[in-house]
Amino acid sequence: MSDWNDEIIEEFRRTGGTVERAGFGRDLVLLHHVGARSGEVRVSPVRAIPTDDGWLIAASKGGAPDNPAWFHNLVAHPDIEIETPDDGNVGVHAVRLTGAARDEGWARFTSLPGSSFASYEAKTDRVIPVLELRRR
Repeated sequence: MSDWNDEIIEEFRRTGGTVERAGFGRDLVLLHHVGARSGEVRVSPVRAIPTDDGWLIAASKGGAPDNPAWFHNLVAHPDIEIETPDDGNVGVHAVRLTGAARDEGWARFTSLPGSSFASYEAKTDRVIPVLELRRR
């Protein structure tokens, strides 16, 4: 997976945020997060939906039975920086949404044109976390 992510990150940076691979377009952000156990800085590309206060992201991991590592890192260290296609580098605070807010955020992901998010949900027994990256 690292090679795939490295290629996405390289294309994102080379093109100013447009990633043609897998049809991502300008819908990704790059999370700069700190390992919960290792303390190492990592970069992960994730699908993001703009909101009034920032961006929504979903810890879908393609419907895997566990959450992605970046999710655990954001829970441990929620103040991070992201790279965006339109706003450049932005400081954000990651907030895990719960209840109706989580469900509304998740509905936005599953209703995206050509979205695979509903199929991810069908593959797993876990409730896929949704976070909002709020501008600091």
